Amino acid sequence: MKPVSAGAEPKGGSVGGALASLALSMLLASLGTSIANVGLPTLVLAFGASFQQVQWVVLAYLLTITALIVSAGRLGDLLGRRRLLLAGLLLFTLASALCAAAPTLGALIAARALQGVGAAIMMALALALVSETVSKARTGSAMGLLGTLSAVGTALGPSLGGVLLAGFGWPALFLVCVPVGGLAWALGYRYLPAERQAPASMRGAFDPLGTVLLALALLAYGLAMTLGRGHFGLLNGALLLAAVLAGGLFVWVEGRVAAPLVRLELFRDAALSGSLVMSALVSTVIMTTFVVGPFYLVHGLGLPALQVGLAMALGPCVSALSGVPAGRLADRLGVRPMVLAGLGAMALGCLLLALLPSGLGLGGYLAALVVTTLGYATFQAANNTAVMSDVGAQQRGLVSGVLNLSRNLGLITGAALMGAVFAAVAGDPGTASAEAVASGMHFTFALAAGLMVMALLVAQVSGLNALARNVNLNL
Repeated sequence: MKPVSAGAEPKGGSVGGALASLALSMLLASLGTSIANVGLPTLVLAFGASFQQVQWVVLAYLLTITALIVSAGRLGDLLGRRRLLLAGLLLFTLASALCAAAPTLGALIAARALQGVGAAIMMALALALVSETVSKARTGSAMGLLGTLSAVGTALGPSLGGVLLAGFGWPALFLVCVPVGGLAWALGYRYLPAERQAPASMRGAFDPLGTVLLALALLAYGLAMTLGRGHFGLLNGALLLAAVLAGGLFVWVEGRVAAPLVRLELFRDAALSGSLVMSALVSTVIMTTFVVGPFYLVHGLGLPALQVGLAMALGPCVSALSGVPAGRLADRLGVRPMVLAGLGAMALGCLLLALLPSGLGLGGYLAALVVTTLGYATFQAANNTAVMSDVGAQQRGLVSGVLNLSRNLGLITGAALMGAVFAAVAGDPGTASAEAVASGMHFTFALAAGLMVMALLVAQVSGLNALARNVNLNL
């Protein structure tokens, strides 16, 4: 295919095929996380390992994505985003097959880390390639579609994983990604628009020292937030200190090398920085629904496991159904009102959960959850559109990586911080009374509502409307 000029759009099946490849890339990356969780108890028996050991099947994947997603975006800018996305899809598909064939737990964990490398590339470059695939007027709809497929992957994982686990055993959890990955690669190879190669002066402009320091900082932070099963001990403190030191060194190096991984001037754009902060805050809050929700449903409302599973699937389903409509509204009404509407809905939903009377039962909880999730889908579609629609061609991969990183850091922080807040107020959920669990839920979501108010203030201060009109990132 011939390169597509700025603002142009391939016609007919080219657009549909290209978007299908990008959407499947997002689906696979999210499915890679959610489908593995359901298999952890089976892996304990299959490998004769402890639960703490098999947790690394999930952690290796998540931490690899977090550590490498910015570097993956930058490499896409330098080497070609289409080329690198296809390589990432191929790597993810191969690693999925290796996971299914792993003879030992160590081999499975190593294959999952390799799968995480592919997922980092897919997540960073799928968003970056939207601007090269559709016209600017349809960017919001395309971003909504990618968000929808990401939510579908999250919602589909537990149910699909349970069916595969019962019928075919744990290798099927990973083997199912192989044909889907192959389809995404074939569609991308056929339909993604070719791109002009970066100038020779830029192709070698990679920052290995900055890449290593950023990866170490993010890896240390991710470990500090996930190890210890919610108990912050000496090891967690040491890892957090290491993350701060590596992060400080990264900033120092980036200000002095000729070709930095991330130009620090990027974050002087208040609108872009505000979008990243809002993304992290929103992700922190949405993770609260996944961390606190099950405890409240089981110990606060006394629901059986089946009803809990169905209730927890409602949020991702609502997000999946509302992603594309939210993107279309962003195209028609503009991103600023949709960002504010999304943040406002999330604040309202969290406030409803914070004030929820126990007498309203499951119906009251689900109603508030729907409001929160609708707000999340609306914000994601509008914010992603605002950040990516006018990014300079040489920076799209990097900015997409940073945007995804802000989301991942929010998810990790939410799981650790909001879970710790809930446990501190409610006590041990296994022995706490229903009233104590409800109090913990109310307090945690009151804090979440406060975070959403903070995000609304950031939206006002950062001037997101300026970002939507003209983001000049060709530094």
